[in-house]
Amino acid sequence: MKKALLYFALGTVLSFLINYFFYSSKNIGLDLYYALAFGFAWGIAYYLDTPNFSLPQKLGLSFLAMGVMVAIGTLIFNLEQAIPSVLKFSTVFVAYYLIASFRANKTLRD
Repeated sequence: MKKALLYFALGTVLSFLINYFFYSSKNIGLDLYYALAFGFAWGIAYYLDTPNFSLPQKLGLSFLAMGVMVAIGTLIFNLEQAIPSVLKFSTVFVAYYLIASFRANKTLRD
């Protein structure tokens, strides 16, 4: 769990810094929200990367996490601005498991 929180924190900070310095949108709050979605995706992907969760459980929990991100984004901003968080989340989630698939043990935990 500690490493999952570390992945969350590092993903959030790196994403925010990249968005802030290279894309510099006018809305810092939205940049922070997208960075949190990015970090949340890395943290959840790492947390679920264990044989304790079946593939349907991983899929269900990832969809639940995306739903939570959209709900929070819709409450704070609007649905139109919340949807890109799903794209960031799902891209990171797929990238995590794609990178893991190249390893012999199919996980990034070891």
